[in-house]
Amino acid sequence: MSRHHYIAIEGVIGVGKTSLARILSEKMNARLVLENHEENPFLAQFYKDPRRYAFQTQIFFLLSRFRQQQELPEPDFFHSALVSDYVFPKDRIFAYINLSENEVVLYEKIMGLLELRVRKPDIVLYLQSSTERLMKNIRTRSRPYEREISEEYLRTLNEAYNHFFFSYDETPLLIINTTQLDFVNNSEHLAAIMTEIEREQSGTRYFNPVDI
Repeated sequence: MSRHHYIAIEGVIGVGKTSLARILSEKMNARLVLENHEENPFLAQFYKDPRRYAFQTQIFFLLSRFRQQQELPEPDFFHSALVSDYVFPKDRIFAYINLSENEVVLYEKIMGLLELRVRKPDIVLYLQSSTERLMKNIRTRSRPYEREISEEYLRTLNEAYNHFFFSYDETPLLIINTTQLDFVNNSEHLAAIMTEIEREQSGTRYFNPVDI
């Protein structure tokens, strides 16, 4: 049984956060909460024309994530833990990259009202990776709505995530460099991550595996 009741996993598109969330939920017999990207009707259009569809895409995601957060189940007899593949505050990363100055002002008014009512995880796992590895992962899984993602946009997003989590202090944070890891197919890599999760910590801690 994990020391954590609520684990949230974060990272850039293609880093494997959903795969890790699925694995951990199974190993820990935890409830699984996944962000549903495919339900956003503006997403495919956004990747083709970011400027035109940014605000619609962002607000849809914000409200969808908030609704899902409001429905998070409490621990029960059968599931003492919860694993999610996103954290609510990360929504700002995309907002500040994609929205205009006036749109950000309106976005912040909405976000400020919502975030006060969102439950915080016991620990956040931030999965880091190189842009080259992320691009390779995206091309390999070949999701239709991700085919328009450019390497330039992905690099900008990667830098924005690093900046966001560099100053993140809302919960304990474990930053894991996954560039050389394959926790889906390599049991040793997965075991190393699970060991790090269970270490007692406060604040931010880094896990940068070299020889596993």
